[in-house]
Amino acid sequence: MVNLLFCGNDGVFDGLLTASLSIMMRTESREPFCFRVFTMDVSHLDPKYVPISREKFEFFRETVKSYNPDSEAVLCDVTDLYKSEFSGCPNEGAYCSPYTLIRLLADEVPGTPDRFLYLDADVLFQRDVHLLYYTDIENYEYAAAPDHYGKYLIHPHYINAGVLLFNMKRARETGLFPKARDWLRKKKLVFADQSALIRATTKRKILPQKFNDQKFLHKHTVVRHFSKRLFYLPYPHTENIKQWQVDKVHKKFHYTAFDDILNEYLRLKQLFNERQTENER
Repeated sequence: MVNLLFCGNDGVFDGLLTASLSIMMRTESREPFCFRVFTMDVSHLDPKYVPISREKFEFFRETVKSYNPDSEAVLCDVTDLYKSEFSGCPNEGAYCSPYTLIRLLADEVPGTPDRFLYLDADVLFQRDVHLLYYTDIENYEYAAAPDHYGKYLIHPHYINAGVLLFNMKRARETGLFPKARDWLRKKKLVFADQSALIRATTKRKILPQKFNDQKFLHKHTVVRHFSKRLFYLPYPHTENIKQWQVDKVHKKFHYTAFDDILNEYLRLKQLFNERQTENER
């Protein structure tokens, strides 16, 4: 079974659905998937920081099983764990949201497998996930690709934490997760969870950029990460276009490689909205 982890609040639904569709639609293998989703209620920090709703997650689980009845979707509420580990810490107001921190609770959540692929929700797979998932990481805590900008501005092997293949057995031996959490509790870090993970690392494997392309889409790209990107025209500026913003993906990036995935997403999103409307009557 291929084990995957996403994290987020109720707003993660569009990313979760599109990313997972890309994984399922770009593989010919009948090997089942297990999609784990960490969520939590920290609405005391921001009203929108509420867990993914039961209705959305049940629809997601139904979608997963429609591709393979042996696949599964598991929702894990880590609210109590988060409060015990991170409440009031210097990085609680992280640059994105506190939901970026909760992947670092994986060693404390029952049922976490020995190997799993953590993914930010703003990714799409252009090629088969197995090309990444079965990378040899026996002697490493995790594998990750360089950050597109960080490899120039910080260090050639400065990694992006949006795609992380974890070897939990090795990570438990080295104390990777407790060390990262300790960094988050004691010091304000520029990139919060990513900085903490890098500082806590004993040994990692650097992957080719094709496993986390944050700026371009090539024929060999396995994962396209729709993170904030710098554009030079008509003037230097940044934009944060996500894959579920289908019109922008077409107009700004001129991508057609994901059209089958995005069309299926739009169909499913319409179906979900229709069901919600019916339930509200």
